[in-house]
Formats: sequence, structure tokens, C-alpha cells
Amino acid sequence: MEKTTVKRAIISVSDKRGVLEFAKALSALEIEIVSTGGTSALLKGNHIPVVEIGAFTGHPELMDGRVKTLHPRVHGGILAVRDNPLHCEQMAQNNIKPIDLVVVNLYPFVQTVERPGVTIEEAIENIDIGGPALVRSAAKNHRFVTVVVDLADYAGIIGEIEKSGMVSLNTRKRLAVKAFAYTASYDSAIAAYLSNVYAGI
Repeated sequence: MEKTTVKRAIISVSDKRGVLEFAKALSALEIEIVSTGGTSALLKGNHIPVVEIGAFTGHPELMDGRVKTLHPRVHGGILAVRDNPLHCEQMAQNNIKPIDLVVVNLYPFVQTVERPGVTIEEAIENIDIGGPALVRSAAKNHRFVTVVVDLADYAGIIGEIEKSGMVSLNTRKRLAVKAFAYTASYDSAIAAYLSNVYAGI
């Protein structure tokens, strides 16, 4: 499979630069947007059609947003192998809709811990859980799913979809590599910080 049609996207970003223009372009291409928390509020506030994550999963966000995208209707929609009959059957049985585009950047952990006087509690609350899971799921299934972690890639993605309704396999491969490097760097920063804070324990 060289290309994948984009019909549904999930957008959940802490760094919201450029996301309005990107989402408007997706909406103009009749791509359904699923979103979370502050991202959803921003898009709705700018009259961009969006399906809130709770409506998409049939389950509300929990625990101050700690649990929102960790749901089979999200990860099943991302991880399903689209040409596997069993996967397709299980999607139908469980009302799982395919998600073709995952646009995520993570809680600003590094920026948080660089602030003077930051507490360990504040640092821990800025450890993203659902975001890395989304990124890794999409990157793993890049044969069918496009993952975007860098706003510098927004324009190129829109350009490909406008041209053919699809994102090329070569682009999906490149973005998957970038995504795994992104989550690896994020986890390394967390490990380094906690190692320093808990040194001597």
C-alpha cells in the first residue's frame, strides 16, 4: 500500500502554534476532526467543526484529564491493520472508526522543569501519558496512519492531501521515524530529571 486516504484526524496539542490554520485546512477537505480538552475548545471557539474525545469514545475524560485518549475506540482506530479481515471485523463489532491522521505534541515537560522553583508535583503533572501512547500507536501503524509531531510538517501534509486526498507511504515512514525520536527524547528528559531529583534515595 503506497498511500492512505485521510478521512479522520485526532488533534491534541500543547503547542498550539499553527494548529488553527492546519485544522481549518483539514476541515475544508471534509476530514473529521476529533480533539481533546484545550485543543477542542480552541477549535470550537474558532468555528472549526470538532468531535470531542468524550463523544467519540462514549466515555468522559477522567481525573483532571489524566485519562482521556486511553480507550479502545481511539487506539483501535489507530492500530487496526486495515487489510486484516479479523481487525476489520473487530472494528465493526466494537464500533471502532479508523483514525488516519494523528497530530500530537506533548505536555511541555522540559519547559516546566526549567522554571525556577518548580516542584516535583508540577513536574510529574507535566509528564504526558496519553500523548506518547497516541504517537507511538500511529508511528507503529505508519503503513496506514500518518503521525505528525512537528508543526513544521503541517503545510506539507495539507499539500499532499489537497493534491491526492492521501499521504504518501514515504512521508508516513519519515514522520514515523521523527515521532519515535520525539518520544525517545521526551522520555530521556523525564528520566534525567527524576534521576537528578531522586539522587541518593
